[in-house]
Amino acid sequence: MKLTNHQFFDFLDFDTNLPLEQGISRLWKACKPIAINQSDLGIVLTVPFQCQLLSNEIAPDTSVEQKNYQVYLRAFGSKILRVSIGFDKEIMQTSDMLDIASDVKETKLSFEKSQEVWVVKDAEGVKRAVFNLSDSEIDYWSDLLPNPEESMEATFYPDGKKEVVVSAYDQFFPNRMDAMCLSFIEKNGKPNKASISFHAKADEKFVGTGERFSKMDLSGHTFQLKNQDGQGVNNKRTYKNIPFYLSSEMYGMFLHTSSYCKFSMADFSTRSVQLLVEEPILDIFLIGEDTPEKIIYQYKKLTGFPVVPPLWSFGVWMSKMTYFSEDEVNEICDRLRNEDFPCDVIHLDTGWFKTDWLCEWKFNSERFPDPERFVSNLKKNGYRVSLWQMPYISEQAEQYEEAKNENYIGTLNGQVLQGGSNFSTLDYAGTIDFTNPKAVEWYKDLLRKLLKMGVACIKTDFGEEIHLDADYQNMAPEFLNNLYALLYQKAAFEVTQEVRGEGVVWARAGWAGCQRYPIHWGGDAAASWDGMAGSLKGGLHLGLSGFGFWSHDVPGFHGVPNFMNSIIPDDLYVRWTQFGVFTSHIRYHGTSKREPYYYPKIASTIRKWWKLRYALLPYIIKQGEKTTSTGFPVLRALLMHHQDDKMCWHLDDQYYFGDDFLIAPMMNSENKRDVYLPEGNWINFFTGEYFKGQQWLKSFEAPMQDMPVWIKQNTILPIYPEAVNCTDEMDMNKVAQIKIDKSFKGIWNHIDFIE
Repeated sequence: MKLTNHQFFDFLDFDTNLPLEQGISRLWKACKPIAINQSDLGIVLTVPFQCQLLSNEIAPDTSVEQKNYQVYLRAFGSKILRVSIGFDKEIMQTSDMLDIASDVKETKLSFEKSQEVWVVKDAEGVKRAVFNLSDSEIDYWSDLLPNPEESMEATFYPDGKKEVVVSAYDQFFPNRMDAMCLSFIEKNGKPNKASISFHAKADEKFVGTGERFSKMDLSGHTFQLKNQDGQGVNNKRTYKNIPFYLSSEMYGMFLHTSSYCKFSMADFSTRSVQLLVEEPILDIFLIGEDTPEKIIYQYKKLTGFPVVPPLWSFGVWMSKMTYFSEDEVNEICDRLRNEDFPCDVIHLDTGWFKTDWLCEWKFNSERFPDPERFVSNLKKNGYRVSLWQMPYISEQAEQYEEAKNENYIGTLNGQVLQGGSNFSTLDYAGTIDFTNPKAVEWYKDLLRKLLKMGVACIKTDFGEEIHLDADYQNMAPEFLNNLYALLYQKAAFEVTQEVRGEGVVWARAGWAGCQRYPIHWGGDAAASWDGMAGSLKGGLHLGLSGFGFWSHDVPGFHGVPNFMNSIIPDDLYVRWTQFGVFTSHIRYHGTSKREPYYYPKIASTIRKWWKLRYALLPYIIKQGEKTTSTGFPVLRALLMHHQDDKMCWHLDDQYYFGDDFLIAPMMNSENKRDVYLPEGNWINFFTGEYFKGQQWLKSFEAPMQDMPVWIKQNTILPIYPEAVNCTDEMDMNKVAQIKIDKSFKGIWNHIDFIE
């Protein structure tokens, strides 16, 4: 990033150094509205925009005639306000991102107009927007600098109470702006990008925006919302960008777009949140509510709720990159059973095809001679089979010619892109075109054959990136890139639900709406303490972005420093296992050995924690059900329960697990860490010790067999009271209840079948 003395230009990536005759971009700024009218149930304002000089100083170019555009306001119930403007481009009223709940109804708006102020109200007479037309009061004594340029002054009230103020005058002096109220960039005479800024208070905090591997409070950061292969969990790249943020001022903002965009969270200007979208449309849903959970609930009412994944999915998943044969898989599954490790899912990654990584959606006929029998026998032993695949076609794949001839993959000038078959998206010949209904059905047929033979789940890997130099049937690639994950996962989820009667995928990429198709995991974390910490950060922000079910690779995906071959330390394996037990889903996966019996010094400890996982399944299922009808994810940032505790807006290494557990994963080899207990009465889950909340526990020690976990006093904890090999053996009529009070002596003393 090259910074100049012109912060707003830096935010816009705006270059003012090219001469006008070369078709340079021009900046246009919103002025005060000049008309307000009814538009069906909503309101429409006519807003003039003034072209700015082609200069390093921001100033109006009065030689260019103003242009008028319409800003539309629509209210959806008493908590949501939609603000939309299209600069010579039609606003999307619906899209694949939206799945608006049936009880979200548009409310009629009206307006009251005076010379100095226009007030928009809903049918209940509640104020929902105010536009100030008056001049600011001044005590005039100097003409050293020009007067401020006219600017749109608007305050939105999404719930009639919360003020979301457009940053009308975020500037040092008129020619030096840090942020601009509402603007667009014109390129070669046509609107090209749009931007808006909302005022940020000095102590305002921001969370969400998808899977951020960043600190909890995102203020002071700028993010590009462009899905990419994250290449780990410790950088700014991310697999799941979500154009939604939540403010500590108790409002949420959802930017309804699949375009690339940029969010500056009080960064380029500490006084403003700035949004830049790479299309000439702004379509914004502002949500006002009293709690973070309720804001996310309203967001999910716009973009959709998940269903609860099947019971077996909450058991242990065993995987590595990769298993290559029926014999190898059977040996692993038999050994897990023989050594008393409960497990529900065996996942086959890249090696089940004829050629490793060459995705053809068919088992290798030599190494898996009878796939249907193979899958059936595993099911009899209590194992479901999950299969890896990807949405890219290799030139060597047997489906290539069909995909090319039928336009099931994106094409370039009528020719399919060429390439090999390796780890990168762009090494493949083409991307499946999920904007083409025939391609969607073709893809579903590929999966249907596998699902009908008994395969339980498809790992919808990749999908963050597509071939951008290809043509797709119904969408330009720059708009499809971010949306692709949604279309891809939707197709796999739907066909799985159709054939198996259970909707589930195992997905890596994400965009707004993908939460409807669980389960998502956190990508290719390093097998290190840093990788574990980054994974948790990503999961917390994803939960604050509407996703209810989330997992991660235990104990990290790739080795450090040797990507494929570094040895996983025993303590990292144990501590990451503990983290996994207290996550909605738990899967072991990585580039080297992940089976617990390869770690003999800790194998008995791992067995104990796996059995605890199964004992806790009644509680986990209950919390999973809750996320299907509320704004709560299973794994929750502390701020969701303690919004008035400023400390909780900064903690990213602790979390709530459902309503009742407070989890502080041990992420070091010292077996001690600082823990913050928020307000409440807490019982240590492993020792039974009582603690009063709203205090720091400095250097809290937990030996390897335990973990820093607390549970709310007087919780009635449902547990499964006997050992099982898998969830098929569970009878939920046997669920027992443990009351967590001062008589509770720690969970190991209450579950006698765990040794």
